[in-house]
Order: sequence, then C-alpha cells, then structure tokens
Amino acid sequence: MSGYIEPKPGDLIEISRVGYQHWAIYVGSGYVIHLAPSDDLYQASTSSLMSALSEKAVVKKELLWSIVGDDACRINNKYDQKYEPLPANKIIQEAEALLGKEIRYSLASENCEHFVTRLRYGTARSDQVRDTLVAGTVGLFGVGLVAIAATVVSSLFLPRRHREE
Repeated sequence: MSGYIEPKPGDLIEISRVGYQHWAIYVGSGYVIHLAPSDDLYQASTSSLMSALSEKAVVKKELLWSIVGDDACRINNKYDQKYEPLPANKIIQEAEALLGKEIRYSLASENCEHFVTRLRYGTARSDQVRDTLVAGTVGLFGVGLVAIAATVVSSLFLPRRHREE
C-alpha cells in the first residue's frame, strides 16, 4: 500500500473515529495493546457512544487492522519533543503485564490516550480532553449533550448490573 509506514514497537497509534480518536500502542508483528470496553460493551466498541458508557476498561492485545476497520490511523508520537520516550522493550513489557486486567476508565482523566501516553512517556496526557475544555462553553455544552445521550441510551438498551464493592 502506497505511503504506508510500518510502526515500530512502542509507537503510539491514533485511530480516527467519528468525533474522537482511539489510541493504541504498537507492540510488533501487527499487534497493538489498547483499552477496550469491558465485557458486554466490548462488541459495541466501534461506537464512540458505547465506548464512553463504561467506567471500566479491559487491556486487550489485538491485530491493529482488526480494531482500525475502515477508519484511518497513523503513527502519532506527538509528545516526543516534550518527553523522552521510554525504551521500547520497557513499554512493551509494561503493556503486556497489564493484558487482561480490568482498569478504571474515565473520558476526562483515564481514557485510552492517557493509557498509551503513560506507557510511552511515563506520564499520562490527553489532548482530546484539553482541546474540549479549551473550546469553552460550546465544547462543554456538546460534551454535556453526549453525556445525557449516553445516559438515555444506556438506560434503554444496556442491562443493569449489580456491583459488588
């Protein structure tokens, strides 16, 4: 395929979805590690609305092209000028140690971009969150509408679960 650049282990992969970007970290041989919605929401993970509904996420290792689908993706190590990337073997080792673990997920503070930037740089960053906040009232109003829509959709279509805490 013309113009395709093979990612290197430890590269951040940005996947363009409708209205947001999903992030993964390349670990070699065509595989990435990323956060995916937990359990019953997993099958709906291609929908940004369904992905945002969960408060938990599972660390998954999958073929890059199976999660990209028809969406566009690119290598985007956007913080390399600001932060020193950790060695690739350390990034992969830490990512693989988390495989299968269910972790807390929050759009604002613990999303897929936070997850991969913490692995690559040792610090969690998400421009998506910052850009939404910088957009001001209009951006916050839009986020509020998405949150309301997510609540309505979840109450109509998703089964209720009892939490044991």
